[in-house]
Amino acid sequence: MRDNSITGVPVVSDKRLLGIVSMDDIIRALDFGHINETVEHHMTKNLIVLEDDMPVSFAISYFDRYSYHRFPVLNKHKELVGMVTTRDITTRLLLEINHEVEHLERMNRSTKVTDGLERDVHTFAILKHDFENAGFASTEIKKRLKQSGIAPATIRRAAIASYELEMNIVVHSDGGRITAEYGPDEVVILSEDSGPGIEDVDKAMEQGFSTANEWIRSLGFGAGMGLPNVKSVSDEFSIESSANGTTVRSVIGFDTVK
Repeated sequence: MRDNSITGVPVVSDKRLLGIVSMDDIIRALDFGHINETVEHHMTKNLIVLEDDMPVSFAISYFDRYSYHRFPVLNKHKELVGMVTTRDITTRLLLEINHEVEHLERMNRSTKVTDGLERDVHTFAILKHDFENAGFASTEIKKRLKQSGIAPATIRRAAIASYELEMNIVVHSDGGRITAEYGPDEVVILSEDSGPGIEDVDKAMEQGFSTANEWIRSLGFGAGMGLPNVKSVSDEFSIESSANGTTVRSVIGFDTVK
């Protein structure tokens, strides 16, 4: 710990995590005269761990929830692959925060477009694994339609389509944007992400098919109903996907009865 300027080290056997011994454990061993005993008898065994494919936001929430200064990181084989500390998080956040603020300012905008008919276009930036803010775009689209006096049935369809598309970006992509274009007779909801793309679009359109991993499913997402739900509520639906990203277009026509 002294040589590496750290306050805790993992204890492993054949890459399997057995526990963590911290500076507090060593101090207690010194106080009670146990400093020559084995690490096994003084390490912490009941551990909270992170998985290597979890977003950094999960690590932040773990530091808020628990009083630990570090968390071991395991891969899908339950092997130790690293440690995350509060210092790691702080350093990373300082590097990223300016970039994200600039990105959001650039993407979250409201504009007027005129081509003979005036129509509003709202664009929302959607970040990968941003579960905390997921649903913001669909909520704003719903508000906009309510303010225009659109029929409740139409609003429900638009809310379903926009929410499912928004969650698809959050769960499955590297980030992207949702654009809502409000015309006199319809709202066009466009979802564009930056990859990695859908390997089998036909399969993805089947109800119940999902590529979400275990920890995303544990949050209640990734049930495989997103795209089928969007198609079912759309008057027009199209999807294109490649390694560079996926684009989904949903058109919701306004009902005449309000």
